[in-house]
Amino acid sequence: MIQPTRIRRLNAREIKKADFVLYWMQASQRTESNHALEYAVHKANELGQPLVVFFGLTEGYPEANERHYTFMLEGLAEVKLKLEKKGIRFVVRCVSPEVGANEMSQRASLVVTDRGYLKVQKAWRAKAAADMDCPLIQVESDAIVPVEEASPKEEYAAATLRPKIRKKLPDYLVALKEGKPIKDSLSLDFDRSLDLDDVQRVLGLLRVDASVEKTNFYKGGADQAKRHLQSFLGEKLDHFRDLRNNPTLDYLSHLSPYLHFGQISPLSVALKTMETESPGKEAFLEELIVRRELSLNFVHYNELYDVYGGIPAWAQKALAAHQDDPRPRIYSRAELESGQTHDPYWNAAQLEMIITGKMHGYMRMYWGKKIIEWSRTPEEAFRTALYLNNKYELDGRDPNGYTGVAWCFGKHDRPWQPRPVFGGVRYMNDRGLRRKFDADQYVRMVERLRK
Repeated sequence: MIQPTRIRRLNAREIKKADFVLYWMQASQRTESNHALEYAVHKANELGQPLVVFFGLTEGYPEANERHYTFMLEGLAEVKLKLEKKGIRFVVRCVSPEVGANEMSQRASLVVTDRGYLKVQKAWRAKAAADMDCPLIQVESDAIVPVEEASPKEEYAAATLRPKIRKKLPDYLVALKEGKPIKDSLSLDFDRSLDLDDVQRVLGLLRVDASVEKTNFYKGGADQAKRHLQSFLGEKLDHFRDLRNNPTLDYLSHLSPYLHFGQISPLSVALKTMETESPGKEAFLEELIVRRELSLNFVHYNELYDVYGGIPAWAQKALAAHQDDPRPRIYSRAELESGQTHDPYWNAAQLEMIITGKMHGYMRMYWGKKIIEWSRTPEEAFRTALYLNNKYELDGRDPNGYTGVAWCFGKHDRPWQPRPVFGGVRYMNDRGLRRKFDADQYVRMVERLRK
């Protein structure tokens, strides 16, 4: 079932008589539980035409590097094989996505696309919609409750969004039935399509930032995502509520990189979780649905999500009032990036991110708070935190990543007792870490990752 509220026409063009229906895949990089793909299959069958799937591989995606591209290409190689089993041709071109989609649309009766929430993703779709001479229909598949359906405005915090989302959930927690095109498109010919069989070769063809190498700790693709999910539900979920904030224990799902690239559906994750009787179920669903979709709400309704001006006015005022307070230490961006501070716990968190491509969520909060404390101004701290997060994290550069950094500066939080440097913005210290878990054990664990 595809709810009508997931579907939006992006232009007013009429369906034309052409060779195929095109699904422009960009955000939802998967073949399973993909509402946009299923809508495209339905439209192709309705018109009696084959379905072609296109992906635009841009070399210039903001702040993306070899680590991000490797993970994405591993997933796309898997998408290609799974689409071919359905009789669907997958065309990947090295071109800016909106340009490639418009070129492909010249032979298409209509075009279906998925939804992205960031400014660059919105701009791609708007430009393509204006340039195409056929319909461009957007189908939202990476939110359980479509963002405008959940709320018509930017929400203050999880507490204000939660009741709105919960009210809608019964209508949206519905499994998606998968179909198959009645016409095969594998024989259709397209030039300039990249061969994804050798990911390293494709990387060699791309002029991408090679300063951050791929991580050996996470491999891209829906199959890997499902393995993580199966392990989490079977071995970790029971203790998730109580032990998720302990980075010396592994009770996390590790799904955020896969959700970032659309390699697994949040809907399918939620439905699988709901099948369990685990005591950790509600805590995990709160993070997967309410907290994650609060981040979608933030970046959709607040165009300043990626700059300091996007944090709440009360937090900006509080930090400005204490901007001239003495700092216990001042570190340059280079010193922070290389983990050369006096704080072994912070250094370990930075090292974990550099090596694995992912930092434990609790440590990421501490990490961001300390950057505020060790920077000359809160604006400088914001830029540094976002730069490091986006450069090294596989799940950076997305709504959750931007929201996580903004949270460190007061977003979706409330004023606390005023203190130096932070004013009323929440503060964290190393004593708090040691009260919650064996912080020195965490340092030793990360050190072992070097080997």
